Formats: sequence, C-alpha cells, structure tokens
Amino acid sequence: MHAFDVLGDPVRRRILELLADGEQTSGAITGVIRAEFGLSQPAVSQHLRVLRDSGFASVRAAGARRFYAVESAPLSEVDAWLDRFRRLWDQRLDALGTELARGKRAARSPTGEKLTQPAEFSTDADKTDPSAKGI
Repeated sequence: MHAFDVLGDPVRRRILELLADGEQTSGAITGVIRAEFGLSQPAVSQHLRVLRDSGFASVRAAGARRFYAVESAPLSEVDAWLDRFRRLWDQRLDALGTELARGKRAARSPTGEKLTQPAEFSTDADKTDPSAKGI
C-alpha cells in the first residue's frame, strides 16, 4: 500500500497522532478511536494492522498487552516527497511574514505620522502627488 493511501484515511492519521505522543497500548488506541469515530474493536484492529503492515507502526508484546509505536522511516519518505513542494508555500509564508512585520511597524509609528512606502511599493500616483508621500 502506498504511503498516501495509508495516510489518506482519517482513522489511521488519528492513530498516528496518538502514537506521536509515545507508545500506546492497543486498548488505549481502541478506546480513543471508538469514542471519536464510533468504530468497533475489530475495525480499529484492522487499521492498526494496515499501519503495521505498511511500516508506519510497530508492535511489541508485553504479556497479554500489545504496545504500538510510530515508525519514522515511512514518514521520512513522505517528508522527502513533500520537500519538492515546500518552496511553493515557504515563499508565500516568507511574504506573509514580511507583511506582518510591516503592519507591526506601522502600528508602532507615532500618532498622526504618515508612513512612506518603500520604493519598491510606490505607485505612479505616489511619484506625482506630493501628499501621497506624506510631504
């Protein structure tokens, strides 16, 4: 099963979120998933099996209890695939950060003072209208 097929299911994503906080017993996982999704114990076991078989989770036995843990290798592969697309949103987040910083600077300016726009943001009207530059 492809990693995105595994992660495409909200129940499996939720199980991985639970496991991200640390090792969990199958009973604890089942309790949360049953409460949130209304699934039966066998249905939760099936999701745990898919996570195990696809390498996203591991299990260890301790007596009659089964402890599940998240495995990082498949998530690293997903992260590597997503890395090709990060530049698309990183640029937008950088631009948002710049705009937020400008807004904070504008909010800190003395009352009544008009702020001038940086040269790269000036318009043709700013060049011909002296009042547009706060003069």
